[in-house]
Amino acid sequence: MLRKIESVKMGQSDLGWLKSKFHFSFAEYYNPNNMGFGVLRVINDDLVNSHTGFDTHPHRDMEIISYVVCGELTHGDSMGNKGTLKRGDVQYMSAGTGIYHSEHNLGEKTARFLQIWILPDKNGHKPNYGEYRFGWNERKNKWLNMVSSNQGDAAIKVNQDVNIFTLELEESNEINYSVKADRQAYLVQIEGKSNINGITLNERDAMEIVEEDIKIKAKVLSHFIVVEMEKSKK
Repeated sequence: MLRKIESVKMGQSDLGWLKSKFHFSFAEYYNPNNMGFGVLRVINDDLVNSHTGFDTHPHRDMEIISYVVCGELTHGDSMGNKGTLKRGDVQYMSAGTGIYHSEHNLGEKTARFLQIWILPDKNGHKPNYGEYRFGWNERKNKWLNMVSSNQGDAAIKVNQDVNIFTLELEESNEINYSVKADRQAYLVQIEGKSNINGITLNERDAMEIVEEDIKIKAKVLSHFIVVEMEKSKK
């Protein structure tokens, strides 16, 4: 099963300093029929103006991934962590029993990042933070497994049975992705334009994939992220 989600039909917010597209219900966008996809609860596609950001605020019992598309993002938290991430870098935070953090764009250009929230396998984990700077070529015309479960092989591990992959596919190149039995995946066309099993995806569109193999052909230079997980029992 494939289902395309057009960017123009997603929830939207414009706070001036922050412009967001909400893939699922979040903040002022509420749709009781769009509360997530399996254990994937949130994907927010955020544009953050220069010298602005999210001041210190709390989280708990959520696995949170931030994937920087362009610009830079500076993190600080109540465990004393601080760091600045740039294009293609990943920040991971297991909020667990509770953590406070902030995220700011201290650079001179607008920053874009994907904020991804995943429901944990249980509540009450010990809070944890990490960041990883992958080489850009690690995802060039091939899938890069950035995030896995604690039993997986990715550099970043989370407290849930998920895998997160990224890919940059050059124009006219093709690549396959297999979603196996009892699994599902959510794909975001971060940049570019592609054809997936005869369906055109434009920049910031998304696709739900359930137990199906896909072939992606890039119409122009394209950038993707995929969150793969156990099939929802609903």
